Amino acid sequence: MGESIFRAEGERLAPTEQARGPWDPRALHGGAPAALIASVFERLQPGAELRIARLGFEFLRPIPLAPLTLTTRIVRPGRRVQELVAELRAASDGSGGNGDSGGNGGSGGETGAGGEQGGLLVCRASALRVQEVSPAAAAAASPAGGVDERALPAPETGKPVRFSLDGSNEASFAASAMEMRWLDDPQALGPGRVWMRLRHPLLPGRELTPMARLAATADFGNGVSAALPFDRFVFINADLTIHLHRQPRGEWIGLDARTLLDDGGTGLAESVLHDVHGPVGRAFQTLVVGPRPA
Repeated sequence: MGESIFRAEGERLAPTEQARGPWDPRALHGGAPAALIASVFERLQPGAELRIARLGFEFLRPIPLAPLTLTTRIVRPGRRVQELVAELRAASDGSGGNGDSGGNGGSGGETGAGGEQGGLLVCRASALRVQEVSPAAAAAASPAGGVDERALPAPETGKPVRFSLDGSNEASFAASAMEMRWLDDPQALGPGRVWMRLRHPLLPGRELTPMARLAATADFGNGVSAALPFDRFVFINADLTIHLHRQPRGEWIGLDARTLLDDGGTGLAESVLHDVHGPVGRAFQTLVVGPRPA
């Protein structure tokens, strides 16, 4: 699997070059922390048997390529519905704070002592976990309530592309951490379809889960469906929200993405999320759009 995307350094998490983002070489791609936090949410106890139905990430500041601390807790405990929250902080003094680098949840309490003294808050996240649909309920559901999106063509039909904004061979989350098979022209503006598969584990020795892979891929919607040329404009997502109607399976996650822009309005990227068995949910990104600084 090669280099991991993060390394544990005591109670901190150190991003590697594999987490680097496209807009600033000193900042992470949002998919890297999204995947990390999603993997922690999956294991948080009690309630790990519940299904993640919604994931939300607010990218409050550029997440630096520097040691980070992660804290998680259950704010709404329950046997059928739970709400989880997480905070990712960057060391404000270069020394870092205390946090849970392993992502092992407690019994609804905070998994670290980062708190307000743990550094600069750069990302806030949440998850909704719910009881799974019973076989009896699924069998009784009306056919009209089914998913109407078509499955994407298989990953092996796509074109392998190394995705880099500047064409360089430097390591980054898009260019080297992620394997891509494009179903449309990656250079064309407008809606786009692509399959993605993470090449590296999030942490050494930790197996990637389909949910972590999905969170990593969902943050690419605004780039896959670029409505503006990269060399003239920036369209950075300030958040990422994922809604799932079933759990993802396998290594490959597909995006069928489009970006909506209106004069005087706000930018929105919307992606239908797929695995090789069909659609699994949707992702939404609020975009900050403007001319690229000179």
